[in-house]
Amino acid sequence: MNVFRLAGDMSHLFAIILLISKIWTTKSVRGLSGKSQLLFLVVFLSRYLDLFTSYISVYNTCMKVIYIVLSLATVYFIFGKFASTHNRDDDKFRMIFIIVPALGLAFLIHHDFSVLEVLWTFSIYLESVAIIPQLQMIADTGEAEVITSHYLFFLGIYRFFYLGNWMYRYHTEDYFDKIVVVAGCIQTVLYLDFFYLYITKVLSGKRLTIPTGSEKV
Repeated sequence: MNVFRLAGDMSHLFAIILLISKIWTTKSVRGLSGKSQLLFLVVFLSRYLDLFTSYISVYNTCMKVIYIVLSLATVYFIFGKFASTHNRDDDKFRMIFIIVPALGLAFLIHHDFSVLEVLWTFSIYLESVAIIPQLQMIADTGEAEVITSHYLFFLGIYRFFYLGNWMYRYHTEDYFDKIVVVAGCIQTVLYLDFFYLYITKVLSGKRLTIPTGSEKV
C-alpha cells in the first residue's frame, strides 16, 4: 500500500458512490450506459474470485466486497428499479466486440494458465475498455449530464493515480507487471479527450456537449 494506490482506490470508490447517489436522488439513470456498468460488474466478479481462496488484509477484502455490491446495485438500478428512464436506444454499443477480444487475449497472454489467473487477466483487459459504451453514448447523443461527467472524471483520476502507484512500486519494489501497466495506459488514453472537455466546460459551469456527426466540419 502507498499513497498513490490509496488515492486511486478512494477516487474509484468516490466515483461509484457519486454515480449511485445521482441515480437515487434523481430516480433516473438517464445518460448512463447500462452496458458499461454491466462490463464493470463482470470485471469485479471475475477479478475478485480470490475472495474465496485467499486473504490479504481487511482493507483488501472490504474494498473488493464494496466494489461488487455497489456495482450490483448500479446494474439493478439501471435494468430494474429505474429501467423506464434508461435510454436504451442510445446505449447501443455491442458488448461482444469488447468481451470476446478481452477473453481471447487473456487466454493468449497471462502469467499462469489457471482458471483464476486467466479470469483475473481477462478482468484487467476488460476494465481497460469497459468505459467505451459510455463514451460512445455521450458522443452519439452529443452531451453528458454534469454528474455523469464528474463520475467519468473521477474514474479517470483513479487511473492516473494507479499509474503513479506502478511507477512508485517499480522504483521501490522493482515491481513491474506489463499486463497491468499496458492495459492501464490504454484505459487512461481513452479518458484524455474527455478530460479536456471536462476541464474546459464542466468546471467552468457549462454543460458538457460534444459535436455530433452532423455538426462536424
